[in-house]
Amino acid sequence: MTPSAASDAATAAGRGRHHTDVDALAERHLDAQLELDPLAATFIGVPGFDERMPDLSPAGLQAQAELDRQTLRELRAATPADDTDKVTIAAMTERLTVHDDLYELGLTLSELNNIASPVQNLRDVFDLMPTGTAEEWSRIAGRLRALPAAIEGYTESLRLAASRGDVAPRRQVQACIVQCEDNLGPDGFFAGFVAGARSGTPSGTAPVPDALRADLERGAEAAQDGYRRLRDFLADELVGQAPVADAVGVQRYPVLSRQFLGATVDLAETYDWGLSEVDRIERLMAEAADEIKSGATVSEAIALLDADPVRKLYGTEQLQAWMQERADAAIEALGRNHFEISEQVRRLECRIAPTHTGVIYYTGPSDDFSRPGRMWWSVPAGVTEFSTWRELTTVYHEGVPGHHLQVAQAVECKQSLNRWRRLASWVSGHGEGWALYAEWLMADLGYMDDPGNRLGLLDGQSLRAARVVIDIGVHCGFPAPAEVGGGDWTYDKAWQFLTNHANMGPEFLRYELERYLGWPGQAPSYKIGERLWLQLRDETRAREGADFDLKAFHRRALDMGSLGLDILRQAVLDEL
Repeated sequence: MTPSAASDAATAAGRGRHHTDVDALAERHLDAQLELDPLAATFIGVPGFDERMPDLSPAGLQAQAELDRQTLRELRAATPADDTDKVTIAAMTERLTVHDDLYELGLTLSELNNIASPVQNLRDVFDLMPTGTAEEWSRIAGRLRALPAAIEGYTESLRLAASRGDVAPRRQVQACIVQCEDNLGPDGFFAGFVAGARSGTPSGTAPVPDALRADLERGAEAAQDGYRRLRDFLADELVGQAPVADAVGVQRYPVLSRQFLGATVDLAETYDWGLSEVDRIERLMAEAADEIKSGATVSEAIALLDADPVRKLYGTEQLQAWMQERADAAIEALGRNHFEISEQVRRLECRIAPTHTGVIYYTGPSDDFSRPGRMWWSVPAGVTEFSTWRELTTVYHEGVPGHHLQVAQAVECKQSLNRWRRLASWVSGHGEGWALYAEWLMADLGYMDDPGNRLGLLDGQSLRAARVVIDIGVHCGFPAPAEVGGGDWTYDKAWQFLTNHANMGPEFLRYELERYLGWPGQAPSYKIGERLWLQLRDETRAREGADFDLKAFHRRALDMGSLGLDILRQAVLDEL
């Protein structure tokens, strides 16, 4: 039997495997985790927690840390029944160990940034809650009422961290003050959200009784009061204690990098690689620009593409329809030859998000696929025109063969993977690295042959490579490149480097730069993750030689679910 055939046979056998003691351990941990973190239950589509909020106080965070430590003790004593169990033990050990390291460093206590902290999560969860029935609106009312207590616990944790001298950088605190204010008042998120119960929006909402509407309005007022208190705490107390410096430092950064990659990399070597990758992509962009118009610079080619009416969309309705059409076409085309895509995975909803941050993101399906995978576009206020040449690659990144195929395929593997593996294990370097790998794959398969669309791919890649340089350079204190003056990194040097290598609006890029400064290690995980995926593919091809089958490689790797990239490599190469 060839190696690829052996992989297929192992995967097929895995689909019929029996539930093991290790699977039971993983699912006990998941059940206990969701009890402590009801938001996670909603994000991964597990029902039964939708009226609750997590305890974000020091005691609540300690309870989560103690759960992780107890599970680690059980994992050390566990005996694997098969290769799938070996992967589960390795994957859970890696994830829970890094969680414990973060807790020991105090980073869970002081967590605050402009994109992925409780400031955002406590609000964002409402985007995923169903609103089709009065019963579902009733659960929303319960969660709205629970929000102020969650914010009170969160504030307690931030205050304790501050007493120890651990406060997020001032730039992040200031950004979160603005975000809190966006949730307040008649034009804020919560007032508009519960107004949907009165108006029958979103579409499909059933009539809501007057008493429930009143309950929702009281809940919205309570939620606003919670965010008002958080805003005041941040503005009156925390911002004055926040450091001006953005860098997290060389003690913490390696742990944060490992959190997002599930791999240990040589940060100095990776920084140098990021600089060389920026240069390589710039050369490719110049070649694409010359194809668009002979002798044109990249800036001139972009201006031509932006002025092309064939590549324009007007309004969010056109944008949403175009996203859906392109996503559906990719699923249909790739499902014929390059991937095995089941009927339930073929369903992907494209939506306009209720927020206005400019971020495009994906949320996975629920365990039973009653809530499908969704691609969300958070359109900045006032933006009404969109260029398809920039965004086709994003549809492939978020949809198929990117996040949707990756996440939904793992959710579907009920016979081979336990619920922790299918639903709760998410490693940014694995997920975002795969999504960037998927963008290049579409180019390799001929879907980006149009030079305008290819320039859009490369422009996005240039941004991701610049992230590696800025994020690692700033937080680890490596010398800035000569093009921005060398020496120590500063905010202005980071801004200059970013704008030198990203052709996007200044408002979006300011948000991006604040993200890199406030969420260390996450932004580089895209490009570094892609690098590790490509290395794994090349290593597998070299090992299997003429028997290498790309489709089988993809199937086997994705059927394992999201793993730390060191564990993924060992599992694919049968080295665990």
